[in-house]
Amino acid sequence: MKQELFDFLNTDLQFIRGVGPVLAARFADLLGGRRILDFMLHIPSYVKDRGIIDSIATAVPGDIITVMVQVKSQKPGRTFGRRRSPTRITCVDRAGQTLVIQFFNINYLDYWLKKLPIGEWRIISGKLEPGRVPTINHPDFIEEPEQADKIPRVQPIYPSGEGITQKTFINIRDQVFAALPEKLAGADSQIVEFMDALRHAHFAETSNDLLPMAENIIKLAYFELLAHQTAIAISRRSRHDGRHARAPRTKKYDLMEKFYASLPFELTGAQKRAIDDISMDMTRNFPMMRLVQGDVGCGKTMVAMGAMVKMAEFGAQTALLAPTDTLAGQHYAKLKPMCDKLGLVCDILTGRDKGAARREKLISLRSGRTRLVVGTHALFSDDVEYKDLGLVIVDEQHRFGVSQREALRAKGNNPDVLALSATPIPRTLSMTIYGDMDISVINEKPAGRIPIKTTKLPIARIDALVDRLRPQIVSGAKVFWVCPLVEESDGLSATAAEERYKKLCKDFTCVGMVHGQMPRDERDRVMAEFARPDGDMKILVATTVIEVGIDVPDATIMVIENAERFGMAALHQLRGRVGRGSAQSFCILLYGNNVSPDGIKRLDVLCETDDGFVIAEQDLMMRGVGELLGTRQSGWINYNFVDYRAHRDLFKLATRAATDMVEIEPWVRDLMFIFGRSATLGA
Repeated sequence: MKQELFDFLNTDLQFIRGVGPVLAARFADLLGGRRILDFMLHIPSYVKDRGIIDSIATAVPGDIITVMVQVKSQKPGRTFGRRRSPTRITCVDRAGQTLVIQFFNINYLDYWLKKLPIGEWRIISGKLEPGRVPTINHPDFIEEPEQADKIPRVQPIYPSGEGITQKTFINIRDQVFAALPEKLAGADSQIVEFMDALRHAHFAETSNDLLPMAENIIKLAYFELLAHQTAIAISRRSRHDGRHARAPRTKKYDLMEKFYASLPFELTGAQKRAIDDISMDMTRNFPMMRLVQGDVGCGKTMVAMGAMVKMAEFGAQTALLAPTDTLAGQHYAKLKPMCDKLGLVCDILTGRDKGAARREKLISLRSGRTRLVVGTHALFSDDVEYKDLGLVIVDEQHRFGVSQREALRAKGNNPDVLALSATPIPRTLSMTIYGDMDISVINEKPAGRIPIKTTKLPIARIDALVDRLRPQIVSGAKVFWVCPLVEESDGLSATAAEERYKKLCKDFTCVGMVHGQMPRDERDRVMAEFARPDGDMKILVATTVIEVGIDVPDATIMVIENAERFGMAALHQLRGRVGRGSAQSFCILLYGNNVSPDGIKRLDVLCETDDGFVIAEQDLMMRGVGELLGTRQSGWINYNFVDYRAHRDLFKLATRAATDMVEIEPWVRDLMFIFGRSATLGA
């Protein structure tokens, strides 16, 4: 990439006229960065017609309107102790309809009063707020009638954040794209084409220009996929090209047969195939990068144990990285007795370990005595050393960023990496997200698992549900009751965990509660009490803090309140907290009064199947990749322009182009920089 273009794209937004450091910081929160490039990749979501309307009488609250009004009165804002009243400018349009203009920052009081003098006509453009009196807060545009051309006829509307107006977006857009042509002089034609498509998106004339199948959006999506798939191809090749070569490991001990014989159950065929895949990878002269993907309750932990035992046959160590202390503790409790039977030392290391106890664990790791260590991010702390770290197992791998995974890998000499994921993903998408990894799919459930019976129920019938729970609890059942919120919110109708806990305590004496805002020690104590087979706690009210990894075989009932507020993948994960024993389990999806037809359709899918891969495919087709994966998963891709449903063919084209590329062309390297994939070039 030309240095001049590179410098331009990396320029901090604070140096754009009219921005400054405060606004740039707000853009950083919104965009995840504060460069001109970050802004350019943030395209509008739709286009609004700002044509002047005759009267606000025909306007709909929430719409952006442009109307000519005459100023009738001014009421300056005032400060009363800590309270402030807004500045209110009352106007009327040509039809005599009243419109109030409000400003909440009284520091600019004189400016607003001069901008809207009494008796004068002005053109106002902004969002019409709902209320008894039509109101616009902080209009985007205030112009004299003869300056009407300063208000754009159409305006692309950007996804925004606190303190950032649409006018600011337009100001930055105009300056950036006015300066861009000069910076592109001499650039590769493909980069010019990419920037031209980007310009068309920012200057879209209609909302149709921003739809996934619009010509310029298809171009942008293809370029983005090409950058990503090239990064994946480079990463895959780098494992095989000698830079990460290692001497094949030699077997020192016979442990696998003992492992299989020690199990009180027969592994499924899918589990055995996954272990065989892993064992074969471990004999190669380059590091393993394998993902074991399986549904809730399919037995991934046993596959991880088999992998650890295989590595122990070589005399090397394994580190199992879990996202939370609770999940690490559960893995340790399950795996240590199995290690004891095989004569292997298993330990746990988390941020809670302090003083002499921690030092003793570190010495055991450094000496090689500890063969399996289970833990959290503490496993890659600076003072943790391994004698021979041969295998890194990352559980719920999407919860860890690349830098965290690499920090643990750096503790060994090209160790094998095994990632576990309990979120089923359709094959085409998994090849895009995990294209640099080999994939083993566990598509069988352990023998004896009874399918969970799932039903949906309107929230109005909650009292009847509580009555039905009483005999179940008397007979020994344990109940998860999940709510979407911790505490009540004025803006949301969803029931909060704290409120539900109080109500259930009136009906039952055996209720506990956990949520993410509780102190960690208290949360773990409550969960441990609920999990205790002989414990008194029979109902656990919780938020999604229990979504992954909580293993309570006695729990047979899952109630999910306001289920329509959860994605299908999240509902499936929550449902997987029951049905882990031999008894029949049930899941009740309580839905609110304002559930949409699509919301009911999603719940119906959950009631019809417990196959996570089928659910994932349905979720993907109904709501898209962002909803399936979540928009802030640290290890997953958040695309700028790609829509999985609309751009399926582009995935194949980009993958083929990236795979066939013998040498990475300069313009593709530029694309990788643009989309944040250039770090792979140093792989």
